[in-house]
Formats: sequence, structure tokens, C-alpha cells
Amino acid sequence: MGDTESGPAQRIRKRRRNIGIGIAVAVLVLVIIVVAVAVPLSLRTFKRGFIQRCEDFKDKKGLIRSKYDCEKIWGLFEEAYVGRDPCKVPVEAFKPLLNAVPFKRKCNQTMLWSKTKAVVHDFTKKRKCFETLEDTLLGSVLDEMNWCGKEGSNETFTTGCPERTDCVFNARDSFWNGASAAFADAACGDVTVMLAGSVATPFYDKSVFATIEVPRFYSPRVRSLKVVLVTKKNSVTNCDNESLKDLQRKLGKGIKYNCTKMPEDKIYDWISDPEDCVPC
Repeated sequence: MGDTESGPAQRIRKRRRNIGIGIAVAVLVLVIIVVAVAVPLSLRTFKRGFIQRCEDFKDKKGLIRSKYDCEKIWGLFEEAYVGRDPCKVPVEAFKPLLNAVPFKRKCNQTMLWSKTKAVVHDFTKKRKCFETLEDTLLGSVLDEMNWCGKEGSNETFTTGCPERTDCVFNARDSFWNGASAAFADAACGDVTVMLAGSVATPFYDKSVFATIEVPRFYSPRVRSLKVVLVTKKNSVTNCDNESLKDLQRKLGKGIKYNCTKMPEDKIYDWISDPEDCVPC
């Protein structure tokens, strides 16, 4: 007999080895499946959210479905950044999308903002006579969304995307810069902007409002700019702020300027009690 294992012992050892190999193979297959599913998962989730927001907006606004095909809009959107270096997506890449879904010219209804996003959107939800960029189809679909592509890939990614501090021409900022420019180009009549009275410089010269929107205001298309300086308790900024004087100087010739200091609490009183609100 010597050192030779008995028949039953050999069978048990062989069975255990086969089970171990089977488990290893199963784990490997599972990993491959998870990776294969996970790679396009962000794309499917993002696209589904994009299409759903688009359809919801159309239903809410009563838009003609055949005029704005959400699948086609998605296709134009995707073409702008997919397969590109995420730091090399120029503003012009979104031009076909912005041309396909143009902003309608609504005189006296354009509402812009800088550092006042929450109060502005709470206000425009109740006061339908004003419209921000985020109240439009493209703006509402992409508000608070994050996305980018990668060179050599046909996927959309929602994580690991560069921020403004990483590079200027990232997909998200390029879209919003292009959309802000187009939205400002559509403004006419009296334009309103809500600026933060709780900061030292309400008109910040590096903001989108200062660098992209204001330079697109020309008379006679734009008649006036009305600044609503939103203040909080203990705010020290007022309409005599030096940055606001700089804003006046940057306005095109023939455009009137007006500034009104408005407590944030008062704006929310109007929101909660529309009957107490001044007419648009």
C-alpha cells in the first residue's frame, strides 16, 4: 500500500478540486458580465433621464411632439462630445443642438441670475411671465446633470468628468456657455437679472452673466436691464455698489439701467401669496 491514497480519498480530493475550479470560472464569468453591463449602464441611465425630462417638458408646455423629437435631440446632444477628449469640447460643438432647439424670443420675460439660482427658480415657478434658461427645454433637461465623453469611446460618462478648474473646454461648461449666449441673444425689451446682495461684488466680472450675457445686449433689441439685488438680513451691499456701477458702464449704448434692492424674505412672501405680488 505504501503512500498511495485510497480510492475514496482520491475521489474526494478530485471532487473538491473540480468544485474549486467551477467556482473560479463562475466568478470570472460574473465579473465579465458585471463589467459588460456596468460600462454602458451610466449611458442608459443618463439617456433615459434625458429623454424622460424632454418628454415631460413637452407635455407640460403642450409642445407638438413631431416638432421636437426627443430621440433626435439626444442624438445631436451626444454628437457634440462623444468620442472627444473631455477637455477639448469647444462651445461650437453644441451649435447644431442649439440651432435645432432654438430659444424663442420673449420680450420683457427674460430672467437672468448670478449666485441666486434657488430664489430665482422658486420665483419663476410661480411667476410664469418670467423665464430663465433652466425653464427652457434644453435648460430643464440638463439642469444639474453631469456628463462627458472619452477619446476613442462611444459611451457617455457621468463620473470622472473634468470640472471647470480642470480645463476650460469641458463638455458641461461648453454647453452652458453656448446656451447662455444663445439665450441672451434671444432677450429683448426689458431684461431682468437677480444678483446676490449678500456678497461683496454682486456683479462679478468673471461670471457667465458678465462675460457672456451682458456683452450680447444691444439697443434697440434690448431696451433696459433691471437689476433685482436680492438681500438677506445684515446684507451690507446696496445698489451703489462699485461692481454695479461697472455693470452700468458695460451696458451697450441706449440701454437703460435700473436697480432695486429686494429682501429675499419679501420675494418668498410673493411666492407663497401670489395675490400680494406686483404684476409682471
